[in-house]
Order: sequence, then structure tokens, then C-alpha cells
Amino acid sequence: MLLRREGHAVNKKRVYRLYRQERLMVRRRSGRKRAIGPRSPMPSGPSRRWSLDFVHDQMTDGRRFRILAVVDDGTRECLALIADTSISGVRVGRELDRIVARRGRPGGIVSDTAPS
Repeated sequence: MLLRREGHAVNKKRVYRLYRQERLMVRRRSGRKRAIGPRSPMPSGPSRRWSLDFVHDQMTDGRRFRILAVVDDGTRECLALIADTSISGVRVGRELDRIVARRGRPGGIVSDTAPS
């Protein structure tokens, strides 16, 4: 923008060439992220499908904590929020057993957790 105000001819190719000559890093924009695999429609009705997701944050003193959120996809009701500094797989299973005892068995469970 500043070069254009001074009357210099500027375009993407010229800027890129100058960056390369000066051995500067040019940040390239990444493409659009697309979903992998077929999408299934949202279930209608309670206890057809539950979603699990981990949320994490940090306290002011630097300690980290995680929250396991269990949501009924049909009603969008939060079935459980389990907060702790560490949540093991055994603990996840135990909490799911408690919810199943209260609410009944769901048609399916999907996990929204992806490696970060």
C-alpha cells in the first residue's frame, strides 16, 4: 500500500520475487479445510447419539485442567461436565456408566476429540 502511494508498480509476483531475493519467509495461506468422510444427519429424539468432547484451560497460577463434556445430540442437552486436572480413560468409562444408569443406553457415541 505504501509503495503504491509513492508511485511504484506493485503486484503479487513482484513482491514475491523481492521476498525471495531477500530470503524472507512468505506466509502462504492454506486452503479451505473440508470434512473427511460422509456426514450423517443429526438425530431427532433423545438418546439416539451422544457426543464426547474434551475442553482444556489454564488457571491463573499456571495449573491446567480438563473438562469432559457429554452432550445428547438429539436434544442438545448437556448430560455431564466432568472437570479435573487429569481424566483417565477408566474415569471416562465410569462416568459414562453413571450416565447410562440414569438416562438409558444411547444409540451411539461419537467423540469430537482430535489430536492437537
